[in-house]
Amino acid sequence: MDVLFLIGRIVFGGFFILNGLGHFMRLEAMSQYAGYKGVPTPKAAVVITGLMLLAGGLSILLGYKVTIGAWLLIVFLVPTAFIMHNYWTEKDPMSQGNQMAHFLKNLALAAAALLTTFIPNWPFSIAP
Repeated sequence: MDVLFLIGRIVFGGFFILNGLGHFMRLEAMSQYAGYKGVPTPKAAVVITGLMLLAGGLSILLGYKVTIGAWLLIVFLVPTAFIMHNYWTEKDPMSQGNQMAHFLKNLALAAAALLTTFIPNWPFSIAP
């Protein structure tokens, strides 16, 4: 069972690590989109949220300071769902459906991150 838990941690944490790296690899494009969505200082916001994703993902992956890492993810995911994926403002049905999928994905991932804060033992962690 511990190995399955570790596999889940690798997939869940890895997802956020890859997305955090994506913030830096696509900094200009993501900053432009954030600006379009009305995010103040979009480039700084993309850098900060990229760091939040990296730290949160590494925390889950390594099992180190998991509660702090999970809250970094939650604090990123919930506002991002409402600001960046506000599907209710979209006029085009395809775009609305796409944004709704991202909105719901972010809320589901935030809920999963919240659940991780209630797991008492993290096998194969670098810290107790």
